[in-house]
Amino acid sequence: MKNLLFAYLLLLSGTASAQFIDTSTERVKTPLSVEFKRIGTLKPRSTSAIESSRITVGCETLDRDFTDFNGYKAYLPPLGVKKIRLQAGWAKCEKVKGVYDWTWLDEIIDFAVANKIDPWLETSYGNPIYEGGGGRGLLNSMPTSPEGFAAYGRWVTALVTRYKDRVKEWEIWNEPDHPMQKNSPETTAELNIRTGEIIKRIQPEAKIAALALATHTDTTYLNRALTVFADRKKLDLFTWVSYHSYAFRPEQSYIGVASFKRQLAKYAPNLLLRQGENGAPSGYIPSYALDKYYWTEYSQAKYDMRRLLGDLGRDIETSVFTIIDIRYAGDTPVLNMKGLIQSDLDKTVIRPKVAYYAVQNLASVFDNRLELIPGFNATTTARESTSLFGYKQKAGKKQLVAVWLDSKTPTNLFTTTPIDITISDGNFDTPVWVDLLTGHIYEIPKGSWQKTGTTYTFSNVPVYDSPVLIADKSIFRL
Repeated sequence: MKNLLFAYLLLLSGTASAQFIDTSTERVKTPLSVEFKRIGTLKPRSTSAIESSRITVGCETLDRDFTDFNGYKAYLPPLGVKKIRLQAGWAKCEKVKGVYDWTWLDEIIDFAVANKIDPWLETSYGNPIYEGGGGRGLLNSMPTSPEGFAAYGRWVTALVTRYKDRVKEWEIWNEPDHPMQKNSPETTAELNIRTGEIIKRIQPEAKIAALALATHTDTTYLNRALTVFADRKKLDLFTWVSYHSYAFRPEQSYIGVASFKRQLAKYAPNLLLRQGENGAPSGYIPSYALDKYYWTEYSQAKYDMRRLLGDLGRDIETSVFTIIDIRYAGDTPVLNMKGLIQSDLDKTVIRPKVAYYAVQNLASVFDNRLELIPGFNATTTARESTSLFGYKQKAGKKQLVAVWLDSKTPTNLFTTTPIDITISDGNFDTPVWVDLLTGHIYEIPKGSWQKTGTTYTFSNVPVYDSPVLIADKSIFRL
């Protein structure tokens, strides 16, 4: 069958598993209709073909066995995303005091490195085999006793010592400011300092993301934590402050993010923001972030791309949550359907969703070959709020513009609005129009664009609530 590529992959566990990913030019079907002539489709690029990028995909909750890594790992290299985020799982590694079993984590780290994927590890969560050692999951999980903190220090030391040759980036503790927890900013800051000092002692070149805050709006919590870092003269332990920013309209997050940036500038201008966890479900979920809303695979894919490109366009490293639907345990199990891959309550892989292919398209374009255009200057005739970002090739200097309508939560509509876009200091030879959701590439007819000096005007460009590109054709692999 021409429409499907069946790949039989030998998994590192030693068992063969047949996985399929649609590589046809019609891998994503939508009712989108534009008058331009279609000339091709974006060609996905595997992680081995991409040198680096600033995009992470989440592989969270493996420490609690809420997903099955062996079930989905074959989907990671074709996605083209160069980093994965996961919790290292103290309680899963140390079930008997003083005895660490690294088997499960070795398999993940070794698979990632073998496929040129950079893992970044969180040192959370706690370990209840120690009195005051904290809990296995998100809530009330920090150590609280001298015994617990001593055991945690030994855990971090062993963890970093084992993986320092394969893991270059670390994060401390997931969502310590979660409203259902009772961690003060000062407590969180002290744990970050304690952990950061251990990491840097063993791995001086390590890059560390501090805080991993659940919210992007609580500047008081951030300010109090940064005050501790500054007073202790420990700001230089960290490369990033990471945060999670769930909002039904993804662009709404940037009001709080701008406040965060202003706070960081007061303390450490070189300290960066990292968006460490964000993504939409593909259906109705009764709980967890972005719940009680009738999402679909289309609106999920639009959301995830808008979140990723909104971050990259603001020069923020970014992450999509998550690779596969997560089965949370409990008396009444919940399937958190934020995965790029569909699964069921038995953690069985079913198929890639529309969002998988959308992120795959995005990852194939937005890697280290592109850079933001400083002082990018462009105007539009759009009558509603629009996101617009300009990039250029590092080699060749040809340009790309990402644009979408952003005034609403992503919809399931594909009706486009024509707008004019004028770009100062442009650089295009053969401009094309690209729908990132489907990957379809269209010729922009000569009558729809004109050049005056270095100013380019594109007329009647179709836009909608999903990212599209105007770019020089030479940038893409068709």
